[in-house]
Amino acid sequence: MTSRQESKKRYQRLRNARLRYEKERQRNVLATPGVHQFVLVLDNLKAGFNIPKIFRSAEAFGARAIHLINVAPFDPAPAKGAFRKVPACFHESFPSCYDQLKAQGYTLYRLDARCEKSAYQISLPPKSAFIFGNEGLGISFNTADYPDIQCLGIPQSGNMESLNVSVAASIMMYEYVRQLNQNQSE
Repeated sequence: MTSRQESKKRYQRLRNARLRYEKERQRNVLATPGVHQFVLVLDNLKAGFNIPKIFRSAEAFGARAIHLINVAPFDPAPAKGAFRKVPACFHESFPSCYDQLKAQGYTLYRLDARCEKSAYQISLPPKSAFIFGNEGLGISFNTADYPDIQCLGIPQSGNMESLNVSVAASIMMYEYVRQLNQNQSE
């Protein structure tokens, strides 16, 4: 295959992904909040494979919503329809997202492998918001400007520096639901 044919196919794939995104984003306005009160904040994540996978897990765990900060259009196909089921809130920058969540009574947590406090060491409140930063660059805001945002890490035994962001998001959603179910059965 010539490079021109490859280029044409790549362009067509990107065009089709963009069309799927636009169609699913229009359907997203009909999405209903999940059964749990937690939300996810995706801060400048790369528009790729991780975002749709996070939507898929968020739907499975009953997330209230996902807030996307400065996220480019992404192919919703890997989400297997979850992008139309979990409400998406789009923000240009972190401060508008922060203000909205604080006004709604959320406790915010940023996930970082370097945090000393483990996600398993705290009792998560019903209105928890979990912030996940860009896969390579981290969060987009200065932590000193938001001293009330708590830092949480996910304990790891191996030598890897961090987890994939969609895996970390799934672990936090599981931990939230696990704690909620444990508290309800007591």
